[in-house]
Order: sequence, then structure tokens, then C-alpha cells
Amino acid sequence: MKSGTSSAPVDVNVSHREDRASFDGAPERFTGRVHVEMLFDPSAPARATAGSVTFAPGARTAWHTHPLGQTLVITSGIGRVQFWGGPVRDVHPGDVVWIPPGVKHSHGASSTMSMTHIAISEQADGKTVTWLEQVQDEHPSQARSDLAAMNTAAPAAEASAAQKLFGDVAPGLAQLTDDVLYADVWNRPGLSKRDRSLVTVSALVAMNRPDQLRSHLALAQQNGVSQQELFEAITHLAFYAGWPSAVTAATTAKDVFARQRSTGALR
Repeated sequence: MKSGTSSAPVDVNVSHREDRASFDGAPERFTGRVHVEMLFDPSAPARATAGSVTFAPGARTAWHTHPLGQTLVITSGIGRVQFWGGPVRDVHPGDVVWIPPGVKHSHGASSTMSMTHIAISEQADGKTVTWLEQVQDEHPSQARSDLAAMNTAAPAAEASAAQKLFGDVAPGLAQLTDDVLYADVWNRPGLSKRDRSLVTVSALVAMNRPDQLRSHLALAQQNGVSQQELFEAITHLAFYAGWPSAVTAATTAKDVFARQRSTGALR
């Protein structure tokens, strides 16, 4: 290349996680626990900005609009998206949602599982979003819909899995499982839900815990880990955790996936 023919920078601009802003969602803009990690701001002449947003189970945005629209890339968990007056749509890892300009909408996690998405918007006159009122279960401008299913927390009468399993004999352990392990640790921004599932599955394989492994194999798939990747992880672990543990894990996974196919439990 001839000297002086390009004004392009000579070095790559890398943004490190520890240098980027991260913060909890403002209560006037969100319901429930929400954490935002900014990914990039506009760099002229580009207008796009992006952030990774993690919603705890039941958390959601208030109604809002975007002047130039918004793209959501679902990276882990199970989420829900709704346009004003329309049905609630479930979204899963790998799904991409386009919100057209000016469309009033809300999005967040399902009532039982957290969700993380990357949100990409463009600025118009320096503005990417207009925040509106909080989502209510009913709206005067529309008939009652399934908004109650739109990321509201599970009813108090509905016991969690931990409460059903051992809440009657160890209520404190069940509460810690719900409030600390799943509501806090699993929602920390340092690792994605997908990475946390791989770590958890690996630990359960290494410790030869097939009973706990069953539920976490299903959770890992919901968090974006494929069956092929899970079997590959089990094969890799055979060399570090031992052949018996890997064989037990492989047969457990085979049974779990067969049951899923027979019941249509996963997409």
C-alpha cells in the first residue's frame, strides 16, 4: 500500500470488560433486578450503541420506544417480548428480535428463568430510547391479554423446585437456593448463563452426581449449550474426572435427551 493513501488507524481498538460501564437498571425503567453492561457507544459517523442486559426471573422493562428501532440478540435463558396490544412472545438463545422504530414494547425474562440479551440501537438526535409507563397487568386501551404472563414473578402459592424438593425439611436451604444461588449467583454479570451452565455441568460430572446433573443438562440447553457440546464436554472430562464418572454422565445425558424428544420438552 502506498504511503499516505489511507487515513485508517494503524492499531485495533479493543474494549476491555473492566473498562466499560456497568450498572443496575433504574427502578423507574425496569421492574425486578436488571443489570446492564455497556458494550460500545457510537463512534461517528456510526450511530449504533449496544449493551448486554441481564434480567433476573420475572424482571422486565417498562414500556418504551426507539426512534430508529432496536435489535435484540438473545444469548442465554428464556425471555419474553411484547408489542403494545399484541401477544407475548417467548424467545430463546440464538433468537434475534427486531423492534421497528416507534413501536411501544417491553421485554425481559420469563417468570422462572433469567435472560440475557444484547440490545443494539441507533441514535437519532443523540437519543436512542423514550421511556414510558411501567407494564401493568391490564391496560385501558386493550382487552385483558396474557400480560400477567409477561415476566411477573411466580405467585407466592407456586413453590420453586427447591421448595418442592426439600423445602418442608430444610426451608432455610431452599430459601438460600432460590434467593442466593439462582437469584444472585446465576445472575452475576461476570459469566454468561451459558458459561455458568458449562461450569456447573462439568462439576457435577466430575463429582459423579447424576441426580443433580439431570436438571442441569436441561438448564444448559435452555442457556444455549447444544446436546453435541454437552457430550463433547463429557468426553473431555473423562480424561480429568475419570472414566466411570464420564460413563455415568453420558448414560444420564442419553436418558435425559431421549425423554425430551419423547415429550417435546425442548425446541
